Amino acid sequence: MSAASDIRHQTSDPIHIGIAGAGLLGRLLAWKLLQNGHRVSLFDRGSRAGELSAARVAASMLAPYSEVASAERQVFDWGLMALRWWPEQIALLEQQTGQTISYGMDGSVVVAHDLDKSSLRHFEQQLQAKVPDHYDRVKRIDRMRLRDLEPELAERYSSGLFLADEGYLDNGALLSALEVAITKLGGKWFEYSEVVSLAPKRIILSNETLAFDWVVDSRGLGAKAQLPGLRGVRGEVLWVRAPEVNLQRPVRLMHPRYKLYISPRPNNRYVIGATEIESEAMQPVTVRSTLELMSALYSVHSGFAEASLLHAFAHCRPAMPDNLPVLNCEAGLLTVNGLYRHGYLLSPQLVENALAMLAEQTENSVTV
Repeated sequence: MSAASDIRHQTSDPIHIGIAGAGLLGRLLAWKLLQNGHRVSLFDRGSRAGELSAARVAASMLAPYSEVASAERQVFDWGLMALRWWPEQIALLEQQTGQTISYGMDGSVVVAHDLDKSSLRHFEQQLQAKVPDHYDRVKRIDRMRLRDLEPELAERYSSGLFLADEGYLDNGALLSALEVAITKLGGKWFEYSEVVSLAPKRIILSNETLAFDWVVDSRGLGAKAQLPGLRGVRGEVLWVRAPEVNLQRPVRLMHPRYKLYISPRPNNRYVIGATEIESEAMQPVTVRSTLELMSALYSVHSGFAEASLLHAFAHCRPAMPDNLPVLNCEAGLLTVNGLYRHGYLLSPQLVENALAMLAEQTENSVTV
């Protein structure tokens, strides 16, 4: 490690923690640590608005059942914890900031076109095999029950599944509220700061090295040089406004290529996503992906034909070889990474585990 020309020591009681990476994990950890009385400095290569974060490019589904069909049981167990954790934390954030963060915990609906009904049956069989102890929360629904849940889907679909323990949250509103809360609690932002490297108790920038009591590495793909095996998985999402569509909960469409979700937002806005491509290309959303996502969207509800396309976002999600998150700790340096496509589902448990690990490693107790 090459030391920069200037080392500024920024430690005092209580401990001072430098966090590299102000995405979802970095913000949640900063917010929690500040509430526990610690000093926090937050570094990011973009602005505090988080425009460069993968957390901005997400449908922010809380879907443990939908995800466990193609993931490890850990994803499901941590996801159930997230469903309990988020409402309490959102309420606290709203109280601290005066901002509104929309979310829903009223389950999700899974539907399939006739040609894809076999995929729906296979999906149901996967759930029965992977989470038999929670399978009672998976409900087959007919047209009448679908009409009760999502009336506008009952004209097109005669059956589906209702996953009672799923939900969503408004990721943009959440990230903005975290920015406000961190600032109000005294967190210090270092915007447009390119972190060259990290070491225990050190954050190394291009022109100086800063010293802390602890350093947290939550840089996502920015940590590739220091985290062997970390890769990017490209994902693309579209935002639309559809005045003629009124969906109350997330809808998953069984699709031969993608795990497709439609996630509601306030004011008849919807997020559809996401593609999943083994590539680290950061180019804008492709024509092919746009056509496939929009075609799937229209096939779910004809009202989307008159929708306005608001945004088309693409980003690369940080993932480890097993697609599970990593939490490593050595004296003075904590590494959290690898949320893959499960950021809002797995971050609550990962944050709580990180706080507990810091508490064990420091003399000053960090209350989880």
